[in-house]
Amino acid sequence: MSTTAGTTASPTGLADPDELDLRLPVSYLADGHSVRSWLLTTDHKRIAILYAITITVFFFIGGAAATLVRLELATPEADVLRADTYNKLFTLHGVVMVWFFLIPSIPNTLGNFLVPLMIGARDVAYPKLNLISWYLNLGGGLLAVAALLAGGVDTGWTFYVPYSTVFSNTWVSLTVLGVFTTGFSSIATGVNFIGTVHLLRAPGMTWFRLPLFVWAMYTTSLMFVLATPVLAVTLLLVFAERTFGLPIFDPARGGDPILFQHLFWFYSHPAVYIMVLPAMGVVSELITCFSRRKVFGYTFMVYALVAIAVIGFFTWGHHMFTSGMSPYAALVFSFLSFIVAVPSAIKVFNWTGTLYRGQVGFESPMLYALGFVGLFTLGGLTGLFLASIPVDVHVQDTYFVVAHFHYIMVGASVSAYFGGLHFWWPKITGRTYPETWARFAAILMFFGFNLTFFPQFIAGYLGMPRRYHVYPPEFQIWNVLSSAGAAVLAAAYLMPLGYLTWSLLFGERAGNNPWDASGLEWRTSSPPPRRNFFGSPRVQGGPYNYHPEGVAPVHDQPRLPSRGSLT
Repeated sequence: MSTTAGTTASPTGLADPDELDLRLPVSYLADGHSVRSWLLTTDHKRIAILYAITITVFFFIGGAAATLVRLELATPEADVLRADTYNKLFTLHGVVMVWFFLIPSIPNTLGNFLVPLMIGARDVAYPKLNLISWYLNLGGGLLAVAALLAGGVDTGWTFYVPYSTVFSNTWVSLTVLGVFTTGFSSIATGVNFIGTVHLLRAPGMTWFRLPLFVWAMYTTSLMFVLATPVLAVTLLLVFAERTFGLPIFDPARGGDPILFQHLFWFYSHPAVYIMVLPAMGVVSELITCFSRRKVFGYTFMVYALVAIAVIGFFTWGHHMFTSGMSPYAALVFSFLSFIVAVPSAIKVFNWTGTLYRGQVGFESPMLYALGFVGLFTLGGLTGLFLASIPVDVHVQDTYFVVAHFHYIMVGASVSAYFGGLHFWWPKITGRTYPETWARFAAILMFFGFNLTFFPQFIAGYLGMPRRYHVYPPEFQIWNVLSSAGAAVLAAAYLMPLGYLTWSLLFGERAGNNPWDASGLEWRTSSPPPRRNFFGSPRVQGGPYNYHPEGVAPVHDQPRLPSRGSLT
């Protein structure tokens, strides 16, 4: 992507930050050091940091609950937890991980930090709304944690009725209000990104010059705005029935519990793509950079993102094949569930095409990206099993389903999040990290995840139901393997927390473009100034300018080195 600017031009087209240090404003990190300057900031980069801190705390809360669940499941008997405690722990794990980590992870951290930089903007379109969205997210999370401290919730993260509205004597209402509140954070974020992409693109940044990460964030934002209100209304109805006794879902009083499932999954299946589409955008940026190649089939990649977002709204019924829907409705939902796999397969094919004959490097962000491709592919293929009505009926509510959605929602999305965090860490912090440790963590995460969840496919196919803390002894071998993998995975998740924290204190100063990447975000200092750029970006070409248009990369030469280095 070639650019020009309103200051002295560098070979990249923007003013060279290294030559202007004496007269440029300080970085966003130095723009005020008080707690007040952070809590009242409207700088999108600082708000991204606030989100990153928040979701990290929630990630480890949810991870601690998962650790206790896996300890209990290592043996067939109830050796560690009572039944009610087990139910509360897997509910805590699901609620915190889905609503307060996975959904906001990439959009609200990397998206907040990078979207304005990638399109040449000074900030998001609505900076104050951006800050409000963080407070809404934090407030919702604190309500959920308050429910935990008050005694917990035992309904599962789906809050299925009528149990959640009539029979459960746990803190359902408080948890529902927490999720309801954080939903408005998602809506505010979506509105902000849509406005930013429409209104603040740099001159020359046409729609088909946008980086794929921006496209991913744009389509995700549309899903935020269109789907989240349905969830909000659904949870409000649950709260109303539980608190005021309104006969909405209780079949004993004329309510319809199946209506709840339709409303809930109308949001919650698109929510899977809310988690995955940003991850796809991150992986596209990583693969093109570390292959030194333009994205293969850029236009098809854009249309695939849009197609996934659109078709994803019409596939919620495959969660309900055993709920009593008509065979004709089940057939339609099955067909659409197979169809949504097509644009996903296009993306995997195009990532493979981008790698083909590229100058591929195996830096840590690339290892995370390749891990994403492998885990997403396996998760997607098992999704085809669940789109088939006979197979879905057989494995419904078993660990096969648990393994499938963890491969997509956790394995793939978290791999992409960590890959993006490592890739843009020098830009975010201005510091480098120990590359050897980062590579080891990426490899360990891939193997730990597969050891944790692949045995669950087998256990589920053999008939082990989910959400049971006592199970027949013949399933123990698969649970022992899964619990052992969880220990490896926990170590892989903790390692980046250690060495990235170390890098903040002792890491070497990062160059402005240590990966020799092509995006606009790399045409400013590391870390960027408060207003992002030193001049006025003006885009003159398409993205991913790693080699001339229509000319393949040179293969008889060593891989192009980065201008900077990571220790």
